[in-house]
Amino acid sequence: MIGKPPRGHTASMSTPDRRTALFAVAIALASALFFTCTYVLNRAASVDGGHWAWTAALRYLITLPLLWPLMRWQGGAGPVLRAIAAHPGPWLAWSAIGFVLFYVGLSFAAASGPSWLVAGTFQLTVVAGMLCAPLLYRGAGDRRARIPLPALLAGLVVVAGVMLMQFGHGGGQLDRDGWIALVCVAAAAFAYPLGNRGLLLHLERSGEALNATQRVFGMTLAGQPFWWALAAFAFATAGTPDSGQVWLAAGVAIGAGIIATVLFFQATGMVRNEPTALAAAEAMQAAEILFATLFGVLWLGETWPQGRALWGALLVVIGIVAFSLVAARAAAGDARSTRRLRSDRGA
Repeated sequence: MIGKPPRGHTASMSTPDRRTALFAVAIALASALFFTCTYVLNRAASVDGGHWAWTAALRYLITLPLLWPLMRWQGGAGPVLRAIAAHPGPWLAWSAIGFVLFYVGLSFAAASGPSWLVAGTFQLTVVAGMLCAPLLYRGAGDRRARIPLPALLAGLVVVAGVMLMQFGHGGGQLDRDGWIALVCVAAAAFAYPLGNRGLLLHLERSGEALNATQRVFGMTLAGQPFWWALAAFAFATAGTPDSGQVWLAAGVAIGAGIIATVLFFQATGMVRNEPTALAAAEAMQAAEILFATLFGVLWLGETWPQGRALWGALLVVIGIVAFSLVAARAAAGDARSTRRLRSDRGA
């Protein structure tokens, strides 16, 4: 059972705890590397002429059969199927927001600019999850509806960095395509934590206990009608996808959808009661911008961020680190808070 840290608890750790913290940070860094698959492989599919609708639909059509055999060791598919059958409405609604709207936005934006621009802009999700809280937790006296001022200030640093990146990449102004891409990524950044937190709140009210893998499986399954409809649209618009786009989508499904998520949950679970270590693990998501830049430049021939765009990327990293410090110190030792913090991460 996870409890509050004992009185007198400090940030100091023994040698074994320090080793565990360093190991957790290394695992979190590896998860950031695999999360980067989303931005780089989607961009690769776009550069090769792949249709954005196929990029979006294929990931989740491929993810479902990959997740199904894993459920045997993750609490089983039975509880998930029963939960969806009992309350299909919330599952369909939150899956449509948290998975469909989220990934359609990212896939559509992949054609608009380099991987680092999409990766950096998606970090708006650290602000989005916080701003969604008052909309979701409207019950009287629910402390989760409050927006802590330190977290808000850190989030505003991220917003400032994103705007610098966007305007720096656009040469001081954004054209029509640039604004569309910004709106799409911003919508994705809000949709992901809103959908995931909304489902968590539904399960809390219905009394259904599902672990993280079961929730991902359930939202992937509940979203299948939307993904098949999107695939039909893609087929009518662009015909069948080529094998290269299918393999790239499979890479995102395996790398970001499964490996990165498992690694991230493992890392945060190892240090969930240590505020400093949890913050460090959370902050590793900032490395996604670095990885996206490196892979984009070396593999796709993209340009490095320069001038204001470079300063904007640096501001995003600073804002994420600051936000992670604030959020993790508030969540450490609290099972529900840590689970909510986790639900805002991923792409």
